Amino acid sequence: MGLRQRLWGDVSASPTGPRNLITDVPGVAVGHCDIRGEGLYTGVTAVLPCADNPFLHKLPAAAHVINGFGKSCGLVQIAELGTLESPILLTNTLSVPMAGHALVEHMLVQNPDIGDKTGTVNTVVMECNDGGISDIRALSVQPGHVRAALEAAGPDFEEGAVGAGSGMTCYGLKGGIGSASRVLDLAGGRYTLGCLVLTNFGFLGDLTFCGVHLGERLAARSREAEQGSIILLLATDLPLSDRQLGRLCRRASMGIARTGAFTGNGSGEIALAFSTANRIPHYDDGGLQRAAHLPDSRLDPVFRAVVSSVEESILSSLCHAETVVGRSGKPTRCLREALRELRPDPQLEALREAFAL
Repeated sequence: MGLRQRLWGDVSASPTGPRNLITDVPGVAVGHCDIRGEGLYTGVTAVLPCADNPFLHKLPAAAHVINGFGKSCGLVQIAELGTLESPILLTNTLSVPMAGHALVEHMLVQNPDIGDKTGTVNTVVMECNDGGISDIRALSVQPGHVRAALEAAGPDFEEGAVGAGSGMTCYGLKGGIGSASRVLDLAGGRYTLGCLVLTNFGFLGDLTFCGVHLGERLAARSREAEQGSIILLLATDLPLSDRQLGRLCRRASMGIARTGAFTGNGSGEIALAFSTANRIPHYDDGGLQRAAHLPDSRLDPVFRAVVSSVEESILSSLCHAETVVGRSGKPTRCLREALRELRPDPQLEALREAFAL
């Protein structure tokens, strides 16, 4: 069950999938490659949207820029055509060009016709700045790291300070990769919506954990300023159009707000959603393409699932991360360590018990 259900018995939320990860959506896989070394605490996370070739059978997709302080690539074509045709890579800000190059190489190997008998490929890379913990100027991400993340992709993956999340800071504490899923019974079928986040944002004093204002209790012990960005990925097997997926993306900001953030000036907050239903063939047969979609009037439970899965994914990134000593020798504390320093309190005891914090 989800965080709010475990803590407060919230019966309004949809049940989670078996893993409570984005990979509960059939066909979705996630892999990490960690990069460690002197002053280095970074990496790559790869999200495969389907089990087959996304270039030959594209996925309906949409993206929404909540605040555009970011250096992502591939979003313009998604906005124009409403399709996703490559895996999605997450990494640090200055490694976007190298990761994009490696992803193009990966797609060329899979598709010998790209750039020859057909057009080019729109690869998607998204980022957050891990320079506070890792030496981002080292440009440490290389093609081999991207290949390793793609090859490691599977249904089970770690959360917290791993892959692209290795050097990220969330609400002044150690953040990184978080994920959650929701199961929905709609239109006579059972469907799954999953979320994955890369968290690197928020003022510590604002942190709200399932309605508990933790940040107010922790802020006196830290004066860290907001660090900046969050990337949100939403996946579903619901038959939704790219327009409807855009509506899901716009609800993601409400899940962020539930955890206490307000979207700062220098925060790059971007959501991308895709559906594994209604695949679009790259090579058409000259006929009409038909697709069934869930009516807009049935979307409210999906919107609720987006908000709750985004909130839980962010909090999960905090729950799973461990304290890290960055390039400056200064530790970035994890939530578990921060909670140990607070006086006992019924609400805090409930949190500790629910998440073994």
